[in-house]
Amino acid sequence: MNQRENYLALFSGQRSERVPRTAGFTPDLKRRLIAHTGTEDLATFFDMDGCAGVKRTRPADAEPADYTSYYPEIEDPSWINGLGVAQVPGSLYHFRHYVSPLRKAETLAEIEAFPIDEEDWALNGLADRVARLKEQGRCVAGSIGHMYEDAWQIRDNQRFLEDLYLNPSFVDSILDRLMRRNINRAVAYAEAGVDVLASGDDVANQNAMMFSPELWRTHLKSRWAQVYRAAREINPDIAIKYHSDGKIWPIIPELLEIGVTILNPVQPECIDPVEVRKAFGKQLILDGTIGTQSTFPFGTPAEMRRTVRDRIARVGADGGLILGPTHVLEPDVPIANICAFFDACREYGSPPA
Repeated sequence: MNQRENYLALFSGQRSERVPRTAGFTPDLKRRLIAHTGTEDLATFFDMDGCAGVKRTRPADAEPADYTSYYPEIEDPSWINGLGVAQVPGSLYHFRHYVSPLRKAETLAEIEAFPIDEEDWALNGLADRVARLKEQGRCVAGSIGHMYEDAWQIRDNQRFLEDLYLNPSFVDSILDRLMRRNINRAVAYAEAGVDVLASGDDVANQNAMMFSPELWRTHLKSRWAQVYRAAREINPDIAIKYHSDGKIWPIIPELLEIGVTILNPVQPECIDPVEVRKAFGKQLILDGTIGTQSTFPFGTPAEMRRTVRDRIARVGADGGLILGPTHVLEPDVPIANICAFFDACREYGSPPA
């Protein structure tokens, strides 16, 4: 099987020829890995299986929204991202602080006047790019992004959480526009023929949901359902990936209900991948499962090998598993543990030579 055939077998509920494995690295760690391995092509060196990502490109005649008026105190406007959120360098490595454009907004009119960019982009050759990747044997994914995460970054985290109770019209205004943007993205990717739609929101912390499951149902469940439905009307077989860190157990059944087929990252410090597999079977593919708060930074190479072997045996023996760290790997992760992870994937998750 080539990479795409392997993934398609996984998506259809069959046992894939090998357990897919992948990882991402923060800049400092990537620099040191390149020095350690002697190559910049880490995906090939570690024999990774990550899907090839595609995204829509801005049309030549589409001017980006100008958000500089929201930040009169910021001298360098290059730090404003595509959402209109300013990013101020932090004190360590790649970390940054967010400054939200609607942090001072007090009226619905101010909320509604905020421009959400990229609502009406066309395909711009996207289908051709997807077709070429498929010809190369690649599984292809298109990321439609977030809703809750984008909304709180635009509004400010504390203020958005307050709005859920005090100003629900503010919440609806922002989320409705982000939903329309995400529907446009989902339709574009489905029409272009991608295999996977990547989506999600970090709606949980280490011990519980960020807000009640009832509020998630009220403000996010139905909106995500509309996004996924729009894609499935074009391609009923498209795989839908949902990302949320933390303890999201209360909403897993409802994610399945609205069409999610891949759950990422299944943080073992918060929810037990084995229990998730027992509860939901192979109707839910588990993607990640190797802790970036535990095994990767603090385990030994031997512990890493045992963890990978156990995860394959107890979660992925019959398929339904994509192995990887539960987030991009930070600078404190020993290179020896990364090498042990991929070595164990090859030993326990690949067909006999």
